[in-house]
Amino acid sequence: MERIKGYIGGILLSFAFAWVAMRLGEKLPLIGSAVLAILFGILYRNILGVQERDKEGLKLVGKKFLQYAIIFLGFSMSFADITKTGTESLWITLVTIAVSFATALVVGKILGLSENLRLLIGFGTAICGGSAIAAASPIVEAEENEIALSISTIFLFNLVAVFLFPFLGKAMNMSDAMFGLWAGTAINDTSSVVAAGYSFSDDAGGIATIVKLTRALMIVPGCLIMASIRVYKRKKSKQKISIKKIIPWFILWFMLASAASSTGFFPQEGVPITKMLSKWLMAMALFGIGTQVSFRNFVKAGMGPIATGLAAWLAVAIGSLAMQSLLY
Repeated sequence: MERIKGYIGGILLSFAFAWVAMRLGEKLPLIGSAVLAILFGILYRNILGVQERDKEGLKLVGKKFLQYAIIFLGFSMSFADITKTGTESLWITLVTIAVSFATALVVGKILGLSENLRLLIGFGTAICGGSAIAAASPIVEAEENEIALSISTIFLFNLVAVFLFPFLGKAMNMSDAMFGLWAGTAINDTSSVVAAGYSFSDDAGGIATIVKLTRALMIVPGCLIMASIRVYKRKKSKQKISIKKIIPWFILWFMLASAASSTGFFPQEGVPITKMLSKWLMAMALFGIGTQVSFRNFVKAGMGPIATGLAAWLAVAIGSLAMQSLLY
């Protein structure tokens, strides 16, 4: 009971700001509730500061509510469209992952970063930001400061992407499909992909989410490859890899929700409700995620990790556009 009470403050706070973001988003459709929610979270953290009583609730909202939002989103998406979009984006996903890793390893080495820091920045940029870093950290036995630096770097470019990508997409006259594919393959974290995608348009947001979830599944083979290389180098390994812990299970539930809706198992009358729930949970989650962003951490990170992250991020963004022009 005490633990539940510890979550209430953060949940109520995120609900209040999500309500404001949803209302303002209706009046400012070019910005949208997703971008406003994450912006409110960032400003709240860095101007007012997060109270101790709200921290656990905001962490819960930022992590779990985004997953629930994506699951509910599945009910409003065609299973056939999901598999088609995921399959079509696979080659771009694989190429951009390779490009990100290679760039981070090379640039990071030139700038004198540790091997672990280079790997974490590359892995986070290539697959899905903080989640990928969290999964890979125990495998490479990263130190706390390496984890903190890599996550701070990823957060910085997630933040920039939320505001920059929709602007660039409109400037380049991208279609919803083109922008969704670009955002889904070139932006690091799921939350930022969702915010940028839906800021562009609802259709672009849906496509970006599917592409990003396809990309997030690469956590599993990525971690296994990383572990295998480490075992090979050491000839033995004390680190046990838990497949259960690194699989992003919410993606499976998203697929099941879509299948249930597409086959008629879930009544179509309920789809508008799940869609609204998804938007609310998404706005709450993005506010919670925004409160985790500290400008001080960016200053502490220094220029080495940031320059490496920038190089990897630009390589992924440009590589994704190049692959689209070749394939479509």
